[in-house]
Amino acid sequence: MPEPLDAALTEVRALLLDPALTRAVAAGRRKGQHPSVVRAELRPVTLKAGPRIQISTSDGHRPYTRNVARGAEADAAVDALLAEPFGNWHVETTGATLQLRVTKSGEAQVHRAAADRAAPAAEGHDRAKDWLLDPGDPLFAEIGGSAAKRRQVDAFLRALAATLPDDLDGPLRVVDLGCGNAYLTFAAYRWLAQRGLAVELVGVDVREDQRRRNTELAQRLGWADRVRFVAGTIADAVVEPAPDLVLALHACDTATDEALARAVRWGARWVLAAPCCHHDLAAQLRTRPAPAPYELLTRQGILRERFADVLTDSVRAALLRLHGYRAEVVEFVDSQHTPRNLLIRARRTGAEPTPEQRAEYRTLVEQWQLTPRLETLLAPR
Repeated sequence: MPEPLDAALTEVRALLLDPALTRAVAAGRRKGQHPSVVRAELRPVTLKAGPRIQISTSDGHRPYTRNVARGAEADAAVDALLAEPFGNWHVETTGATLQLRVTKSGEAQVHRAAADRAAPAAEGHDRAKDWLLDPGDPLFAEIGGSAAKRRQVDAFLRALAATLPDDLDGPLRVVDLGCGNAYLTFAAYRWLAQRGLAVELVGVDVREDQRRRNTELAQRLGWADRVRFVAGTIADAVVEPAPDLVLALHACDTATDEALARAVRWGARWVLAAPCCHHDLAAQLRTRPAPAPYELLTRQGILRERFADVLTDSVRAALLRLHGYRAEVVEFVDSQHTPRNLLIRARRTGAEPTPEQRAEYRTLVEQWQLTPRLETLLAPR
C-alpha cells in the first residue's frame, strides 16, 4: 500500500541516525530526477576518535568516503542524503530492515521486516577486508562459510558490481545457467536485493536432485517467491521472460558456449561467464598442424592445453563483440584459490561490428583451422 513519501523518509531518517544502524544503501532515481551521486552507503565504524558514521558515495566513476561524528554533523549529512531524489532506500538495523521504493507517482512503497541477522560489531577503520557480503550473513550458515568460499563469493560479487551500472534501479531478471549447488546464485541474489533492487532469479541445472535441493534452500531462506530453480539443459530449459543478466559459472567445456549463445539470442544486457575445461579447441589443435611460425606453441602437450585455454576464451570474446557486446576477459579470483579464475564479462551495446573486427576474427580461425562451438551455435538458423 503506497504511503506519503515525507512520512516514510522521516522513518528512514530515524533509522539512519539510530545507534542500532548496521548498514544502509540509497540508489536509483525518481522519475524525471537525477541525484548528484548515483549511490550512497552508510555504516557504523569505530575510529580512535570514537564512533562515526561512514558515508561512501559514488558519482558513477569514482568513490568518495567520509566519516561523520554523531550529532549535528551526522544530522546534516543524513538530511542532505535524504534530500537527494534517490529511488530506493534499503536500511538495516539490529532490530529491523526497511526497504523503500519511490513510485512513479511520487509515493512510497515500504516493506518492513524484523532483522534477519545479528548485528556485527562496528567496523574498525583499518579492518582487514571490506566484504561485499558480510561473513556473518545467515546465507553462509546455509551454503558454508569457509574462508575459501567467502573469498570466491566476494570476488564474484565484485566482478558483478563492476559489470552492473551504479544507477540501476529497475526490476532485474537474472538466470544462472548450469547453477549446480547454486551458492554463487544465492550470493548474487542476496547482494542484489541488499542494493534495494527488485530481483527475480532463475537457476538452471540439468539435475533434478539439484533443483529440489536448491528449491528447499530458497524456501528456508524465505526467498522462494523471488528465487526459483528449473531442471533442464542450458540450451533448452524454459526461462520466461528473457533475462537481463545471464550467469554461467564454471560450466564445463562447450556448456559455456551454450550459455553464451542463449545470452546472445535472449539479447541479455549483461553476461558473466567463468569458463571451465576447454576441451573442444584443445582436441582440434591436436589434429591440425599449427600455422607457421607457431609450431612451438602446440608441440608440447602441456603448452598446447594451456594455449587452447587462451585461444578458446579469446575466440568467445571476439564472437561476443561481433554480436553487439563489449567483452573483456578478466581474472576474478586469485589463481592460488582456483586455476579456473578467468571471467568473461560482457555488456550489450548493440554496436555493429567493424569490417576490421570481422576480418581479424576470420583470419584467426582460418589460420588455425578451427570450428569454434560458439560460432556454430550463433550461426543463423
